[in-house]
Amino acid sequence: MLPATFKLCAGISYRHMRKMTGLRKNAMVAIHHELNILAGPNPSSWIRQVRRRSSLLSSRIEEKQGYNEEEVSYVKQGEEALQKSISILGDQDGWTTEIIAPNGDKVMSKMLPDVGKVFKLEVLLDQRSDNLYGELVDNMEQMGEWNPNVKEVKILQKIGQETMVTHEVSGPTPGNVVGPRDFVSVRCAKRRGSTCFLAGMSTQHPSMPEQRGIVRAQNGPTCIVMRPSKEDPNKTKFTWLLSIDLKGWIPKTIINKVLSQTQVDFANHLRQRMTDNSVSMEMAQAC
Repeated sequence: MLPATFKLCAGISYRHMRKMTGLRKNAMVAIHHELNILAGPNPSSWIRQVRRRSSLLSSRIEEKQGYNEEEVSYVKQGEEALQKSISILGDQDGWTTEIIAPNGDKVMSKMLPDVGKVFKLEVLLDQRSDNLYGELVDNMEQMGEWNPNVKEVKILQKIGQETMVTHEVSGPTPGNVVGPRDFVSVRCAKRRGSTCFLAGMSTQHPSMPEQRGIVRAQNGPTCIVMRPSKEDPNKTKFTWLLSIDLKGWIPKTIINKVLSQTQVDFANHLRQRMTDNSVSMEMAQAC
């Protein structure tokens, strides 16, 4: 299963791989081989490892794409977050159910030795994948308008068509159980065939140091996967892998409850946003 998923996600075929030469081909083979490898004692360690490895292909990517060293590092971090997420989602064993909503939305969790506790949301949305991708990627900075769990999303830097660095500030939680948090993340957005991916992980950016009064949290690997339903291509099977270290002295029981409920809430807010978009479009066409 994983080799096939890797081929889809990387957007290549074995025929294309045969045309690759030198370092780039070796790198693709290495990424393929490492999909099943879990290494490192904790989330922060994994993130540091990715940052250190992100410069391995610098010269080749700089030559081919014209990126500088910093841009290459962000591209590699985003791609590694995507590959790590695919590896986690590809393993169906060991998941524990956290929430099953009345509408069938489900949140599961799993402990991983190198990442910690991860959460997985699985829902079926009455929207086409292209429309959802447009809302979550093309309109990313508008998320604070419809998702009360997010106060603001700002794109700090774009690298090519598939990589960006963002700054997100969390919205208030009920009872202010979790205080203000912010994240600086590298995101990797890909469309491969009918499947869409949006992966990410924490990073650093010179324009956004830690802010006074806000705890700088860490996330990653995280990934949203959207693919058309087999039964109805106008519907989307939506999966969201979430891994977050909120930092601070918050009991794990509270963190687990907040994160799993946040995923359920996100699905409901996204449904409402897409419904509102459809209504607005119908009204515009009627005028």
